Amino acid sequence: MYIHLGGEKVVLSSEVIAIFDVSIEKSSKVSKLFVSHAMKEKQVLRIGEEEPKSIVVTKAMVYYSPISSATLKKKSSIQSMM
Repeated sequence: MYIHLGGEKVVLSSEVIAIFDVSIEKSSKVSKLFVSHAMKEKQVLRIGEEEPKSIVVTKAMVYYSPISSATLKKKSSIQSMM
């Protein structure tokens, strides 16, 4: 199954490792370091022009999505039940 992350970006739900609210960057040193490392490795993609609301970690990339983490989690739950 697939999860729509915003814009034209769709990923396989089996590739998703975690979905976080974007505010985690402000509250967690570890997540700042993780994203910083991913940026150095050119494994970060910001989707669309809108302000990001969530961070989606997959096996290959880190995505900044304009869709809220709650909505993305619901989408992934619905799809895994089908």
